[in-house]
Amino acid sequence: MLYLTTEKVRKSAVMLKPIKLTLLFCLTSLMTYAHISTKEKNALLAIYNATQGDYWTQTWDLEADVSTWQGLTIENNSVVAIDLSFNNLSGTLPIEIGHLHNLQTLNLFRNNISGVIPSSIGNLKQLETLNIAFNKLEGELPETIGQLMSLVNLELFMNNINGSLPASIGNLSKLEKLALFNNQLNGAIPAEIGNLSLLKEIYLSSNDLSGKIPSSIQNLTVLEKLSLFDNKLFGAIPSGLGKLARLQELILSDNLLYGIVPSELAELKSIKVLMLNNNQVKGDFANLERKLPNGVQFEYRNLDKMKNSVLATND
Repeated sequence: MLYLTTEKVRKSAVMLKPIKLTLLFCLTSLMTYAHISTKEKNALLAIYNATQGDYWTQTWDLEADVSTWQGLTIENNSVVAIDLSFNNLSGTLPIEIGHLHNLQTLNLFRNNISGVIPSSIGNLKQLETLNIAFNKLEGELPETIGQLMSLVNLELFMNNINGSLPASIGNLSKLEKLALFNNQLNGAIPAEIGNLSLLKEIYLSSNDLSGKIPSSIQNLTVLEKLSLFDNKLFGAIPSGLGKLARLQELILSDNLLYGIVPSELAELKSIKVLMLNNNQVKGDFANLERKLPNGVQFEYRNLDKMKNSVLATND
């Protein structure tokens, strides 16, 4: 009897083994599935449809679980990052993008997205990186962009964005990088930019900006790079720029600046590139150059005038 009982136990254990393995497989499978809200999934589907998802380089299998969808990072049952850069997105951005309330990174770099940035972008209060550079965006920057209080990097360069920089940009208290070069921005640089105390890099070159360089930029004490070349900025160069002890690059070429170059620029002890050429500024450039740190790339001559002078001489 004892033998039979032992044998039954052994057989029962053998039979239970595949059941345990099946349960383990099921539990593991459940753990790999992402359970995001219906609202977030619908927002993702709206992005897919609005940007011609069937033609993406790496598309989504809409029948599969969202955890398998290329470019998504999901944490705590919520989408926290979307990286669809270099993926042949076209079409426009849907307003439903504003439903991804826990999104921290949106990277759509180097695609063919057109249309405007929807004002619903301002709902993404957790967003730290917004990169839609190298696309075909147009229209004005929405005023609601100033609601992105967690934003650290704003990169929208190489688009067709027009209109003026909204004053609300001064609300982005955590911003470290502002890259909007090669667009069609016009109007003045808002003085509120001086509120961004953590800003390290400003790239606003190759736009249609006018007005004076705001003196409030001198408040940006950790600023390292300021590029404003190829615009229509006029007036004097603010002497307060000389207070920016960490500034490494100051590029103001190809504008309509005039007046005397402030001697305070000689106090830029971290400067490596100083470009003032193709403006109407005057001053003792030789003396300024002597006072700058060794090895600085310093250009102040009006190259277009030099070229015209050479042509006239040859004639």
